[in-house]
Amino acid sequence: MAKKIVVLGTGGTIAGTGPAGGAGYTAAQLGVQALVAGVPGLAQAAPGGLLAEQVAQVDSKDMGCAVWQALVRRCLAHLADPAVGGIVVTHGTDTLEETAWLLHALLPVDKPVVLTCAMRPATALAPDGPQNLLDAVTLAAHPQARGVLAVVAGVVHGAREVTKAHPQRLDAFASPDAGPFGWVQSGAVRWAHDRPPSVRAPRHGALAGRLPATGWPRVEIVLSHAGADGALVDWMAAGGVRGIVVAATGNGTLHEALQAALARAVAAGVQVRIATRCPLGRMAAIEGAPWQDAAGLSPVKARISLMLALMAQ
Repeated sequence: MAKKIVVLGTGGTIAGTGPAGGAGYTAAQLGVQALVAGVPGLAQAAPGGLLAEQVAQVDSKDMGCAVWQALVRRCLAHLADPAVGGIVVTHGTDTLEETAWLLHALLPVDKPVVLTCAMRPATALAPDGPQNLLDAVTLAAHPQARGVLAVVAGVVHGAREVTKAHPQRLDAFASPDAGPFGWVQSGAVRWAHDRPPSVRAPRHGALAGRLPATGWPRVEIVLSHAGADGALVDWMAAGGVRGIVVAATGNGTLHEALQAALARAVAAGVQVRIATRCPLGRMAAIEGAPWQDAAGLSPVKARISLMLALMAQ
């Protein structure tokens, strides 16, 4: 028996309105019910039925802890419903990869949670949102889909790999190094290597049901660059930051002044993770230092992981 697909709306460009040319639009204007109603064939992609629910209405550049908490709670409730086969989350493009990684770390993996978005507003002459939403529902209804996924421009990405790689193209998302998990083409899902991706149990699943709306551990990101002096790190440590993620140069290298400031922060009780600012490849593991590497995560995803780790402590 086919199960229903739940579409949770959070706003974003996919719900944006503005001139038909697409420029100068305002994100997060249309409700998720209007998005669902505007896609021909969406009901056929979910033979078990569709349920649309508005969780938030934000431009995803303004995504924050309160929306994340509400989204996680609604995902948990629907995933626990035996009548639900999967969830689609409509989201803005700017922070989609961060939300995907957060959900991946918290939610059970026995059903799919598929994020999708749009680079053009709903009122553009040729909006990309309707096709992306149709593809997302198709993927969420697929019997082999599991865990947190994203589908944009017909490409299926994993939560760990997905990143916004271009500020304007319709195919703005990529999975550097690892490549995509698959594709949605002509209403059918085609997996890379002819098999669905494997999924792992959530790292912080015990936290999912007790996330606060506010008061998450403060974790900031700093950049190592030519001429870095470490003053910002000293200021953050004095201001009560709990964690710092560094977007380091190359293979995790740090400007000497920044490195000295990070050492002072660690001595003051701040946890530090080192990621690379390089968009491709994975830096070597760090050994014999007062901080850890980010286990191959991008700086923004390493920040999510460190916040959750601090919360778990």
